Amino acid sequence: MAAATVDSSSASDDAPRRSRAHPSRRSLRGLDWFIFCLADVQVGFGAFVALYLTTQKWTQIDIGMVLSVAGLTALAGQLPGGAIVDAASRIRVLIAGAVCAIAVSALAIGTFPILPVVLGAAILHAGASCILGPAIAAISLGLVGYDRVSERLGRNASLASIGAGLAAAGMGLCGYLISNQAVFFVTAALCIPMLFALSRIRPEDLDVERVHGGRAAPHPGDPAATLRDVLRNQALVFFAFCMVLFHLANAAMMPTLASVMTMRSSDHATILIGACMVVPQLIVALFSPWVGRQARVRGNRAMLLIGFAALPLRGFLFAMVSDPYTLVAVQLLDGISAAVLGVMVPLVIADASRGTGHFSLAQGFVGSAIGIGAALSTTFAGYMSDNFGHATTFLSLAAIAAMGFLFVFASQMRGYRRVPV
Repeated sequence: MAAATVDSSSASDDAPRRSRAHPSRRSLRGLDWFIFCLADVQVGFGAFVALYLTTQKWTQIDIGMVLSVAGLTALAGQLPGGAIVDAASRIRVLIAGAVCAIAVSALAIGTFPILPVVLGAAILHAGASCILGPAIAAISLGLVGYDRVSERLGRNASLASIGAGLAAAGMGLCGYLISNQAVFFVTAALCIPMLFALSRIRPEDLDVERVHGGRAAPHPGDPAATLRDVLRNQALVFFAFCMVLFHLANAAMMPTLASVMTMRSSDHATILIGACMVVPQLIVALFSPWVGRQARVRGNRAMLLIGFAALPLRGFLFAMVSDPYTLVAVQLLDGISAAVLGVMVPLVIADASRGTGHFSLAQGFVGSAIGIGAALSTTFAGYMSDNFGHATTFLSLAAIAAMGFLFVFASQMRGYRRVPV
């Protein structure tokens, strides 16, 4: 029963490790640049894959198959990826290996755009990403500790948003001026500064016990028994259920909105949809550091309520508003939810899994729940739109989001009442 929070005992817990309480500026800046470059690299595997393969005369069926396989791999790899990070004694080496795998994937797609190679590269990239996600949170926790991890996670989310925005613009320009193939070579090249930034993180600044969620020497043990330990964590299971509801409501909102905008304003749909994607990124970049600071002051539950409250309001406004330009403004709420959840998801998991040695596996468990919710969302929204119309779809998604808000509001789990020291 591992639901945990930061309480007065944390001061004594960290006493033997005072030399690591304040990591060096070099390590912190190294993590900054690593996260920034990682966001750049991941952009190269987004919409650019479908665009590039289309220019290579691929059929939409083959492109869809590659994207589906990559998505399924990402979902199936959440738990194994987290378990691998928990079992790693040298996390920087593990991260470096994942970065190299991404570089190989990008080079393979750019050099050999044939189905077997691209399919293998997509699987390799998805698997590496399943390791990098929990590893970033783990190394952040290992550097700064539980007392300051909320601010660190806020900084991580802000840097990732800035990096993704700049990369999308830069790679789009690269594809326009040079070629779509060049995007993947740029993506591979960006892995070099990532590795350099990783090398700047000093091993002596990393608290191995904190990296793994409270156990200095992680023991892989029986995988089934380890997973049972995670499933016995009531706070974690409850939070995963709330995240299923959130993403069941959230994942389909933007695609449904894109369909609405295309029907209502076909001449300006591309610009409007682009604005709907950029606006939340700006909010995340600006708002995430504040979320990290406030989580320490106000507690996890209060900040989660802000993120969960923005989603049903967004769905309701999408159903009620008809002006496409006003709908872009409503997307500000998406940025608020994204900023809050981007910080609070790993933070709640860190608190709920503290002392278990399974921090990254817990991240994988919640990540799987998020993936399931998102996958069901698009199917549900598609059925609702075809049979009942877009307005009813948005209201249904808002109702699901409201359920998630009410569950978080009613929660009294310790993992949601983080007490600052």
